[in-house]
Amino acid sequence: MRRAHPPGAARIPEVLLRLDQVTITNTMTATDVVRGVSFSLTTGGSVGIVGESGSGKTLTCRAVLGILPERFTVSAGSIELFGADTSDFDAPAWTKLRGSDISAVFQDPGSYLNPSIRVGKQVEEVIRVKTGVARSAARNRVIKLFDLVRLHEPEYVFQQYPHELSGGMLQRVAIAAAIALEPRVLIADEATTALDVTVQAEILDLLVELQERIGLSLLVVSHDLAVVARLCDEVLVMKSGEVVEQGSTADILFDPQHPYTQLLIDEHHQFGLERFLDKGVPDHV
Repeated sequence: MRRAHPPGAARIPEVLLRLDQVTITNTMTATDVVRGVSFSLTTGGSVGIVGESGSGKTLTCRAVLGILPERFTVSAGSIELFGADTSDFDAPAWTKLRGSDISAVFQDPGSYLNPSIRVGKQVEEVIRVKTGVARSAARNRVIKLFDLVRLHEPEYVFQQYPHELSGGMLQRVAIAAAIALEPRVLIADEATTALDVTVQAEILDLLVELQERIGLSLLVVSHDLAVVARLCDEVLVMKSGEVVEQGSTADILFDPQHPYTQLLIDEHHQFGLERFLDKGVPDHV
């Protein structure tokens, strides 16, 4: 259970994640593929990383999770999770953290679900393995989670196999699994990319609601500036492995300084960004 603040006490946001001049190197080619990335994520905050494919945004998030591909390594800078330097983490430490304190949702939830096992059972097993609770308690928790992520008839969905669910439903199941152990940080890596526009909007609304209801801190990765604008307080714009612009969502949207950021905004007007510019940035920005 999270620590309560004394009545009337000022709530100072805790820094949950801090990157300081992080460089990621491809050891096979001796090439720096990500260079000098720095940002902090605080309690209840949201940071977005936007950029084209190959810009380094996903590698940055994989470094945060300690799951860089074998030939890649953090060669400079530091990553701190919950006040500890991740370079000191061994495999058991990562196993303890992932899912429990930091979790992630990716682009294709179907690829992370076993097609031969009912979806409810898969989320139930996550809870049982990590917490050791009885099967009935874990099942009840899954039903509540499915309801929380707006899956209609959660008891029915519990019994379904992955192929019986739509893409939007599968993503909701993936989000339920990701928040099952009440992590403090959730990474959403292109979590809405494969969905149609209507379902994408529903998932974005869901993430905002979860942030407000259960206090999630969000690290959002997308090639779509409109997605980041909907969710985030701070935005990093990445190109070719470097952060070319960084600032508040309002500054990035209304006063972009770098030509690449300006190009992203121009390109995305026709894809929905104008609705954010017209009504202003989200209330929490």
